[in-house]
Amino acid sequence: MRWIQVGQDVYRWEDTCHVYLLRCADEGVLIDFGSGEALEHLSELGVDRITDVLVTHHHRDQVQGLSRAAARGIRIWVPPVERHLIDDVDEHWRTRPLDNDYDVRQDRFSLLWQVPVTGTVPEYRTRRFGAFDVCTLPLPGHTPGSVGYLVELHGRRIAFTGDLIHGEGRVWSLAATQWAYTGFHPNAGLEGVAATVLSCRLLLRERPDILLPSHGEPVPDPEAAVARLTPLLRELLDSRRRTPWDPDAMLERPWQHVTPHLLRNTTSVAQSYALLSEQGVALLLDFGYDLTTGLPGGHDRSARRPLLASIEALRRLHGVDRVEVALPTHYHDDHVAGFNLLREVHGTEVWSPGHIADVLAAPGHWDLPCLWYEPIPVDRVLPGEGTFRWREYEIGVHDLPGHTLYAAAYSFTVDGRRIVASGDQQNTAWDPARGEPEILNYQYRNRFRIDDFTRSADLYRRLRPDIMISGHWPPREVTDAYLDMLAVEGHRLARLHREILPSGFDAEAEGFSARLSPYRSVLAPGDTLRVTVEARNPLPRAEVVRLLPVLPTGWSAEPAVREVKVRAGETVTETFDIRIPAAGQRAPRQRFAVDMTVGQVALGQQAEALVSVR
Repeated sequence: MRWIQVGQDVYRWEDTCHVYLLRCADEGVLIDFGSGEALEHLSELGVDRITDVLVTHHHRDQVQGLSRAAARGIRIWVPPVERHLIDDVDEHWRTRPLDNDYDVRQDRFSLLWQVPVTGTVPEYRTRRFGAFDVCTLPLPGHTPGSVGYLVELHGRRIAFTGDLIHGEGRVWSLAATQWAYTGFHPNAGLEGVAATVLSCRLLLRERPDILLPSHGEPVPDPEAAVARLTPLLRELLDSRRRTPWDPDAMLERPWQHVTPHLLRNTTSVAQSYALLSEQGVALLLDFGYDLTTGLPGGHDRSARRPLLASIEALRRLHGVDRVEVALPTHYHDDHVAGFNLLREVHGTEVWSPGHIADVLAAPGHWDLPCLWYEPIPVDRVLPGEGTFRWREYEIGVHDLPGHTLYAAAYSFTVDGRRIVASGDQQNTAWDPARGEPEILNYQYRNRFRIDDFTRSADLYRRLRPDIMISGHWPPREVTDAYLDMLAVEGHRLARLHREILPSGFDAEAEGFSARLSPYRSVLAPGDTLRVTVEARNPLPRAEVVRLLPVLPTGWSAEPAVREVKVRAGETVTETFDIRIPAAGQRAPRQRFAVDMTVGQVALGQQAEALVSVR
């Protein structure tokens, strides 16, 4: 192995992958790391010190020697989506499902043992590493979380592209681009193939003079290489689709008009909407997974990646200078995944009703599905019911439990049309002529309550919108017949629950009468955790509710038990201080519960919570 010069002050070391060195005097920055053998040959180029290593993706051939960099105190920077596959990969190996495994991503082609990192690279932005200004480009394809690096050096724009593209216009691996085993998306099984096409097209917008891949020779004519590769990938993709795939529509026309000043993003999951102001700024209703080519299998952090491709289209096609505000209809990941990235890159503020803001700010506190991985700070807390003004629009906020307890509808008038944004409450697909039913989208674990859809039908009747917009379905022109149907279906759903569930025992639709929070905590031996119990009397009469913490051996609770008189159907909140012994066992996800008795009715251990003791 030897150093090969591929540009002025740019060198390549051929290893398990190509390791690139950016040299400035006696210091350098490495792109990817391979086995780390390059460190032993720096003196051949007059380099005394490596300041930083920038990783394009988590695969073992890129990083298998990374511990050598950490041992020398070299700063290590990794893609944001894949950080846990490097500095927390021990946990990934411990928890990765292996039996009946339908997650076909190459996430197991990762480090065998974790390596600490300095931080993550800032996607869509330029920052200085060592002596170099480096722009990080999201380049999903080879892996969902891959990035590339663009450096302008001696008048040339050099793109380090990882395994996005190989040599003269191929890919290093097609197997790596299969992110999911099967699914309902038209691209199922070829998600990464479609993402590679889009990433190549977006890469060319950056006008690189040369591409330096992780495998294969330098690409001196990026346009020719992409022109060779993308038709082949599209042919492969279309061979498994019912209809041909159109990347041009995704990149050039992601937004469709609902009205002249209200746009729908058709490339995202869930759909987001842009409300345009005459002042050249936009407000977004939801912003989840932009430019989606199909979600990867698995649910770890590396399987879910927000992007911002459609924001550039807002600027280019619709005169939007800035996305000023993002509003969530509810807390689910597919509606809020991009919020933090919007804030970091574009300075977008998140405004949210308080009951949704609480979930966004502390996801580990809640026992709920579809939570985003990281906290999402909220810049302005909106009323649960009321109005607020954004630019020239007066926007109504309306509590909308049903799909989830932590949801809101928004009402406003734009271009003379009354709009209601209803999130995922119902699918707006009702068509009696074709026998198409309306689906009331309730999920029990989202904390659906029996009468929620009768209440939302009443709300829609009061608001009487012209158009209803939703998270996963086309906008709907609203008629009186549609509103009448929602009322009928809401009452039918409530009636069926009451006729099917036990009479004289009302645990609501969820079926549980207690809930513990915080649901997930991380503590040290000797710590004390204050927990809150929500307890509901499900009986048709007032009763004494007895709450008894059930703890791991050696743990204690203060008080040891609580008893409180609770009226029929009423919910009370009680607290306990849970103490972990100083000599307590360090272990992940230790469980404790609350045992509940209502009068003479023993309900048992109604709610649990998890504590990782570290």
